[in-house]
Amino acid sequence: MITQEKLKELVDYVDGKLIAKTNSKCRKVGDTLSSLTDKGYLRSSVGGKSYRVHRLVFLYHYGYMPIQVDHIDGNRMNNRIENLREATSSQNNQNRKATSSSGIKGVVWHKQSKKWIASICVNRKSVHLGSFLSIEEAALVANKARQSAHGEFYRGQE
Repeated sequence: MITQEKLKELVDYVDGKLIAKTNSKCRKVGDTLSSLTDKGYLRSSVGGKSYRVHRLVFLYHYGYMPIQVDHIDGNRMNNRIENLREATSSQNNQNRKATSSSGIKGVVWHKQSKKWIASICVNRKSVHLGSFLSIEEAALVANKARQSAHGEFYRGQE
């Protein structure tokens, strides 16, 4: 694992980007170090090992690499230090964008009851919040519960 000291010898940080300070066979001084992964993250090889750029940016500023680094705005390409924070796996998941078919986090359509079901996840457990005739009502209940339970890692309806 690379250290903060070694990282600072090899790169500069400029507005979310890592810039090469040394030449190698693949890059020259001043090159931005990154390539896009299939999951939408930027990665870079530093010291002979590949890392996700957001993890290196965190290490560059704080001197350690946590288990998880969360992008506050949910944009995997925005690696400005102001947009990064240490998180647990659960907190990182709380800050994810909606993936349900309704497009609203915590709201799904239940075919049998013909109602909208609202739920949230707290401490790895699903918490049922109720069944609703309107998607708006289900969204409101899910949104309020997430805001209360997830605190700073709460993400709105996007």
